[in-house]
Amino acid sequence: MSHGWEGVVLKLFRGKDFQFTVTGAEDVTPTYRRVDFADGGLLAAAGVHPAMWVRLWFDLDSNPHQRAFTLVDPDAEAGTFSIEFALHGGSASKWAEAAAPGDTIDATLQGTRFHDPDPAPSRLCIVGDAASAPAVNSLLDHFDRTEAVIWFETQHEEDRDLPLRVEDGRHEVRWIDRGDTGEALVKQVRTDLPDLFSEDAYLWITCEAKSTRQIASFAKKELGIPKQRIHALGYWRA
Repeated sequence: MSHGWEGVVLKLFRGKDFQFTVTGAEDVTPTYRRVDFADGGLLAAAGVHPAMWVRLWFDLDSNPHQRAFTLVDPDAEAGTFSIEFALHGGSASKWAEAAAPGDTIDATLQGTRFHDPDPAPSRLCIVGDAASAPAVNSLLDHFDRTEAVIWFETQHEEDRDLPLRVEDGRHEVRWIDRGDTGEALVKQVRTDLPDLFSEDAYLWITCEAKSTRQIASFAKKELGIPKQRIHALGYWRA
């Protein structure tokens, strides 16, 4: 597949292209599907880091279209990983719904990185949703002895059944229904965060873009949290 002008731009920024092969797929919930892949040499070439992501290429109205997805359980020795798709009717969802062993998809590695906060966090304050659940799980796996409070925004009742890797006594999940605007999530985080964030905590915000901006702005401007203690990236747009 030709990747069009987006592919040219990614090449200029040293993007590396790979082709993944589907080895299996399963529906986690009616609106969430996990697809397993052979990595086409990706992990041997690039290694693995927390919340690692790649850009997958799809056909959108006969034009190439890329979207970013977090790798789930990457195994560099085996050359395998999974990707989880929140199904919402777009080109990526349609591809995932039909994916079967032997199918292939083009991918580009460009832009993914992770830096451990220094000092190590005493607490994780995580804001996420179904789209960022794989990144949330990757973060919990990486900081496997750190307590965490997770504000998790849901759009479907079955979002509460997603396989979050939380442990009783160390992780607390605060479920928040998105509603029509996403305002409930922002309001709840603004209410809770001042009592939970200490100077050695770490704030990870990966939800809808507008909500991400509002929460990050509150954390920086009103709470005075330094930028090196915040990771904020909008995973989708309403």
